[in-house]
Amino acid sequence: MNIVDIAVPEYVEVNADERLAKVRSIFERENPKGIVVVDDGEYAGVVGEKQLMRSRMEDDTKVTAVMKPAPSVDRHEDVRETARLLVEGDVKIAPVYEGEKLYGIVTVDQILEAVIDSLDAITVAQIATEDVIGISQKDSVGRAINRLRENGISRLPALDEDGQLVGVVTTNDIVEFVVRDQERQGSGDRAGDIDRMLDIPVYDIMSSPVVTATADETVQAVVERMFDNDVSGLVVTPGDTDTVAGMVTKTDVLRALTFTEEDSMDVQITNVDLLDTTNREHIVESIEQVVDKYADMQVIHAHVRFHAHKEKLRGTPLIQCQIRLRTNEGQVGGSGEGYGAEHAFHVALDKLERNVLEIKGVNADEEYRGQLLRKLGEL
Repeated sequence: MNIVDIAVPEYVEVNADERLAKVRSIFERENPKGIVVVDDGEYAGVVGEKQLMRSRMEDDTKVTAVMKPAPSVDRHEDVRETARLLVEGDVKIAPVYEGEKLYGIVTVDQILEAVIDSLDAITVAQIATEDVIGISQKDSVGRAINRLRENGISRLPALDEDGQLVGVVTTNDIVEFVVRDQERQGSGDRAGDIDRMLDIPVYDIMSSPVVTATADETVQAVVERMFDNDVSGLVVTPGDTDTVAGMVTKTDVLRALTFTEEDSMDVQITNVDLLDTTNREHIVESIEQVVDKYADMQVIHAHVRFHAHKEKLRGTPLIQCQIRLRTNEGQVGGSGEGYGAEHAFHVALDKLERNVLEIKGVNADEEYRGQLLRKLGEL
């Protein structure tokens, strides 16, 4: 399937110096799927509906303040490559071109709706993230914001004192809470109000009850559930308890569309634009070197995610790198931080190798234990 079958011309094109007030009015009047921003006639970036409507920037602010760069897609590109471009660009919308002419846009939801019937062959267990970061329902909103920002994620399962799932808090929940509060109280000095809002417990703004999935469900079923509930991700739980076993998001599903059966390792990089003194080839080669040390481990897919913090050292940003491998031995990952993408990647790679070695050690212990029991049985 090509993007020509999915892309829609329902978008608005605005200049980079356009004010947010006018852009918001266009959205409310025409209800487009997205906005394409141009600068002197050249493509500059995109703005999604939720991103625009939830922005609390002043009306006189230029649209470039909420614009996000996104890779352009050829109208005849296949779905797999388009999915890869969206995931690696960490965007939900991208412009679609026919030659040099802007044809329309394509969104994550449009792609998932187009391929949903083919997702019944994949299970949640095959694509879900097992290493989930959560937060206590009694923790403050300020702490939730820090945890979301530090880990470059958009949702946190909220847990009670027994570690049971009681809710989910997302960046959208926080933004909507702030917007409602400001609209209710009006303008004025917000310094004290902001401090007060940051101290409010997660319990007061989290979504509950939680929409969940189980590991044995098909991806088709959970994507339909996401659409029905207007959410971008589901917490994975064992069927009979409310403990957190993982997380599955629309991005995970999109990433699954890029999986290949080629001999070379399928490596995907999110926020590839953060690469500085390194490149894709070096990253792929380095991961392959780690995996090749442990021949019994077969890697189905590798995902490398970079996330930039605001902190800098002599102009170089502090970068967090997360590496996750899906293997025949289950999921294994490593994360680390460093100044610049290359430094961060190698810190994460070292952690990954230690974790891979740990899995090898556990498997070796189990094999030895089995051999010992068999020998004892022969006596």
